[in-house]
Amino acid sequence: MRVLVVAAHPDDEVLGCGGTLALHTARGDAVQVVFLSDGVGSRATTEIKANELAQRRANALTAASILGTLVPHFENFPDNSMDTVPMLDLARALERHVANFRPSRVYTHHTGDLNVDHRLTHDAVLTACRPQPGSEVRTVLAFETPSSTEWRTPSAATAFLPCWYSDISRSWDQKRTALEAYGSELRDYPHARSIVAVEALARWRGASVGMHSAEAFSVVRHLE
Repeated sequence: MRVLVVAAHPDDEVLGCGGTLALHTARGDAVQVVFLSDGVGSRATTEIKANELAQRRANALTAASILGTLVPHFENFPDNSMDTVPMLDLARALERHVANFRPSRVYTHHTGDLNVDHRLTHDAVLTACRPQPGSEVRTVLAFETPSSTEWRTPSAATAFLPCWYSDISRSWDQKRTALEAYGSELRDYPHARSIVAVEALARWRGASVGMHSAEAFSVVRHLE
């Protein structure tokens, strides 16, 4: 299987589906990660930003090595300001990756996340992966991102409703190690983006379906 992960920022891929990616690579699937933004551009002065950007990219490379994915691709759309970019530009950037990599499965953000970059990433993926005749994309799954998915005002339109689960009981340790590679992005418990909280979520998602640990997804599209 050829698997494409489209994430707004480095660390989203591990938070959302790191355990699942480790399972894919363990069975020989090719996994390519694409980041649309750097995750630090909205935070700091130019001098600090350059240092943080280099560190964040180094962290992403370390996480990729831990999970066994291919070297990630980094796009340069503005952090937490992707709503200033035409959707056509976002979709065209992803269309190039889809055409080059030819994935059969795509993982990306939930459409109802609080973070604006997450929501636009989801929309760009759907645009780039339109179900046209001849498309090789068979499955599109949306993951939850702690400290974004659950922070959105709850409603029928924004609720994350998982119906696809991945048993990560054997790959949780890899996910945890990959998360630790993004140490500057983690917070102390009881923050939702802490190791303790992420593990609690994995255990709850697992217990929901009779597994020790799991990652949960909503199905955007699946062609059997």
